Amino acid sequence: MTKFTFAIMGATGHIGHHLTEELLKKGHQVRALGRDARKLQELKTKGAEILSGDFTDSSLLFKAFKECNAVFSFIPPGLNADDMEVFREKTAEAIAQAIAKARVSYVLNLSSIGANLSSGNGPIKELHHQEERLNSIENLNVLHFRPGFFMENFQMFIPSIKNSEMIATAIENDLPIPMVATSDIALKISEFLDALKFTGSTVFEFVGPRDMTMAEATKVIGKAIGKPDLKYTQLSYEQAEEKMIASGMTHQIAKLMVEMHRAFNERKIRLTQQMTAEHKGKTTMEEFSKIFSQIYNLIKKAA
Repeated sequence: MTKFTFAIMGATGHIGHHLTEELLKKGHQVRALGRDARKLQELKTKGAEILSGDFTDSSLLFKAFKECNAVFSFIPPGLNADDMEVFREKTAEAIAQAIAKARVSYVLNLSSIGANLSSGNGPIKELHHQEERLNSIENLNVLHFRPGFFMENFQMFIPSIKNSEMIATAIENDLPIPMVATSDIALKISEFLDALKFTGSTVFEFVGPRDMTMAEATKVIGKAIGKPDLKYTQLSYEQAEEKMIASGMTHQIAKLMVEMHRAFNERKIRLTQQMTAEHKGKTTMEEFSKIFSQIYNLIKKAA
């Protein structure tokens, strides 16, 4: 079996960490990239080469990508940046420049459902632009991996659950949404990288076992944490924006998030491919809720 060398961006995150471990298990060499060297130490003990720094630094990324068979590219959310859109734009451009300069042959680019839209999709807009950037690089085989709504996103609602006994967003309470666990995403991406057979520019959408509404997911999570009466509340777009700002989010990010929720409600963000067994992870919301419960209880004890 052929062994490859991969550069994995965001190696300390949910997807990147699992992906790095999977590729190491398969016997590949991995350069694990992250912003915090301390958080990378665990992966170093497992055999990964580690590299830390600013992802807007194209010279750092070039160093990481050079002589790699493939790159897993990832644009951080930038939730703590002074200007999220500027940060994501600079990061995306640095990634594309480094890939072109290093003459990388294969890139698996983490994108999102809804990235087929050039506007009106909130923070997903930058992922659309990044797909176009990478598509313009000569002699590059790139697979744009578009997963659904991360189940792990529900962890952001833990303060709301603790303080107000509810989960609340502007997403319609009865709208079925493709939800997927990040561990399943990492496993599927590891399969693509292990084979390294994708060519040209392609798109692959990926979801969980079944779509769920926010109300259904809230009920499952509530049961797992011992709050069977936990409710999901659909907010108006104005209320949702105000609530996010009150929680510490910048006005800019809150507006982008509301724009994304509106796009979901208007059915603009939707799947564009036929979902076969190959496009579906195995982790159910019920299984994920057990992990959520552990995190919730740890935070509760620490409070």
